Amino acid sequence: MKSSAFALAAALAAAAPALAQETDPPPPPAHDMSHMSPAEMGGEHQGMSTMSTRDASGTSWQPDASRHEGLHSALGPWMVMTHATLNLVYDTQSGPRGDDRSFVSGMVMTMATRQVGDAGKLQLRAMLSPDPLMGKRGYPLLLASGETADGVKPLIDRQHPHDLFMELSARYDRPVGPGGAFVYIGMPGEPAFGPPAFMHRLSILDSPEAPISHHWLDSTHITFGVITAGYILGDWKLEASRFKGREPDQHRWNFDSPKLDSTAIRLSWNPTYELSLQTSWAHQHSPEQLEPQDNQDRWSASAIYTRRVGDFGYWSTTAAWGRRTATHGPHLDAFALESALKPNADWTIFARAERTQNDELTTLGGHRGPIYSVAKLSVGAIRDFALSEHLAFGIGGLYSLNHVPDGLEAGYGGGDPHGAMAFVRLKLQ
Repeated sequence: MKSSAFALAAALAAAAPALAQETDPPPPPAHDMSHMSPAEMGGEHQGMSTMSTRDASGTSWQPDASRHEGLHSALGPWMVMTHATLNLVYDTQSGPRGDDRSFVSGMVMTMATRQVGDAGKLQLRAMLSPDPLMGKRGYPLLLASGETADGVKPLIDRQHPHDLFMELSARYDRPVGPGGAFVYIGMPGEPAFGPPAFMHRLSILDSPEAPISHHWLDSTHITFGVITAGYILGDWKLEASRFKGREPDQHRWNFDSPKLDSTAIRLSWNPTYELSLQTSWAHQHSPEQLEPQDNQDRWSASAIYTRRVGDFGYWSTTAAWGRRTATHGPHLDAFALESALKPNADWTIFARAERTQNDELTTLGGHRGPIYSVAKLSVGAIRDFALSEHLAFGIGGLYSLNHVPDGLEAGYGGGDPHGAMAFVRLKLQ
């Protein structure tokens, strides 16, 4: 079952180029700088991050071929981009460890950028989420684990809600030598670890379902206290962060107290217009509230390939690996392969296959259980209808099949459990 799940997702990724080939647009015209890297723009912007398609969540990179949705406007010296996605989801997960639940999710983000002095650039970013309306226990999601619902019990087979404040950050860029340097400060913000957060990856952002690999790859995307410094040279970027290692607590409406007790380092490279690579390492001090004595070391590597399709579409695929190791604990690995094809402005088809090594699925009394390798395949689609030039209403659904080994089958009702989501969406684009 595990191998077949990955085979199905790989088949979608393999089929997408053939579909994309028929409607691929010609290269952008010479005056369109949206396809150019910061170094290619030359002049005072050389080596600096611009308000371009390369920038993703936090300070992470994605392929230059990526599309940024949202409203773009000028407000005096500021260039402003606003984007919003709101989902209303009905979720059903099978078996004795499953549940049914309706919930809202999404985000509202505003980013403002302006020149400072002769060569500097300042960027301010704010991102809010309706997730706290779910309640502390979040929504049912088989094989997911991480964080706590009430400060007493860990969340197992459920996805936690994200905080109201997902990001409040400032960034300053300036040319230095042949490239450019930057400083990023967030409260909360995202340190230099992992690929872009899952709700920002074109390969899966249309799915309202969080990945079960979240706490291996990108759970640090909401960190209450982070400072990152980096240097960009052409298509390369090296950056390092000091940040708060503790995951957000169960109080989702407020700010957690800041602390800079953990470290992350990330190397990113965009070798071509359509490809973005990264590898990163982090040492997290006391990340779990219920296990304050344990630190974690994390490693990550990912590749994102994005190809534009027609005037409005794209095909995007992400392959990612993550490893986490707690103090005196074993190595726990996670793999994710996800792909989305948007052939036109109306339809998006997406799929994700994951495999994780998890020792939390039988946690009792605060003690971790044996390690189990589990897998998940999700396939879905959404149809958007334009309500106006910048507002779309979407109707979508997805189906998930989970694979559990023999030692877990009884707890999940025997066999491989499944899940499904039906959802509607409003999107500012």
